[in-house]
Amino acid sequence: MAVSPQALPLSGVTVVSLEQAVAAPFATRQLADLGARVIKVERPGGGDFARRYDTTVHGESSYFVWLNRSKESLTLDLKSERGRQVLEQLLAQADVFVQNLAPGATARLGFGTDSLAERFPSLIPCSVSGYGTTGPWADRKAYDLLVQCQTGLVSLTGSPDEPARVGISIADIAAGMYAYSGILTALLTRATTGTVRAVEVSLFEALAEWMSQPAYYARFSGTQPQRVGTQHATIAPYGAFTCADGKDVLLSVQNEREWAALCERFLDAPGLADDPRFATGAARVAHREELNAIVAERFAESDSAEVMKVLDETGIANAGVNDIEDFLAHPVLAGRERWRDVRIPSGAMVPALLPPADLTGSTPRMDAVPAAGEHTERILTELGYSRDDIATLRADHLV
Repeated sequence: MAVSPQALPLSGVTVVSLEQAVAAPFATRQLADLGARVIKVERPGGGDFARRYDTTVHGESSYFVWLNRSKESLTLDLKSERGRQVLEQLLAQADVFVQNLAPGATARLGFGTDSLAERFPSLIPCSVSGYGTTGPWADRKAYDLLVQCQTGLVSLTGSPDEPARVGISIADIAAGMYAYSGILTALLTRATTGTVRAVEVSLFEALAEWMSQPAYYARFSGTQPQRVGTQHATIAPYGAFTCADGKDVLLSVQNEREWAALCERFLDAPGLADDPRFATGAARVAHREELNAIVAERFAESDSAEVMKVLDETGIANAGVNDIEDFLAHPVLAGRERWRDVRIPSGAMVPALLPPADLTGSTPRMDAVPAAGEHTERILTELGYSRDDIATLRADHLV
């Protein structure tokens, strides 16, 4: 059931977004979840290229379905003067303008941050870029995996023999989260002080923040954490081991109390707790291979259900290493009723997860994913365009 935007925290806030791919759409979808009206401006003749990343969700892109529910889609040719005039009218009524086009593209269209501040002093602009809008790499294109490489994340991920990308668009997601929180902060600042602040987020700097712990470790130890697969680079024992039934289970020992309990109640070797090779966290990491061999031998004696049962009874954090099918059927998602059905352009209903931040007394909006240009006529009508005007724009392929 659709939720009335009037019941939501961002009711009355209008966001106009020149967005594509992942980072900016993730930020604006979260604003839409909270009740903001998000008008997504797309190219005529296809729209956001993320619509064509794949066709797995009843003919729709899995990325697009995830990132674009509860939005309105307006197609608009911004290379034309008439198209830019429409955008100008939209921004005159908007609270927030979000863009993540190619470097410099928005400024060339006449909608750069400084220009907007002069024409629309109450508008909050948010720019999502690859490496920032200034500096030596301001004009460089950036995609998620490129940023994973540039921040050193890929060098930390994978097995000792081979680095690997993180399996989700983590740089885009990080940037989208900071854009979202930055916009909320700017809206609060405008509401409480009247001051309008522009928001700028780069994929590189967002992921750089998330790389701070290994950066500190490398800077002050003289060596970076090693790639150790599902093991933890700086804590042991902390990683996945294979049980007798072939399923991997990950355990995590965080302190000396847990280490002593693991030795006594799971490994059945209480004297191991004081073995000089394993008596401290640093020693356990230094002798990881010997320690892992002992733990692996114990895991191989029991099936995964028994291993997890004993670890639970011992007070040791553990988890089966799930695949996506296991995740989709996870008892926490079902038990906490986190799934909702959302309509997609084909007309099919697909399950979508509720946003992770629950606000007491407020139910997030989970409306349909729009078809490209689905709301063009309605939005133009609101702006005062007649049916003949709209027909002319369509005939000229400007919407």
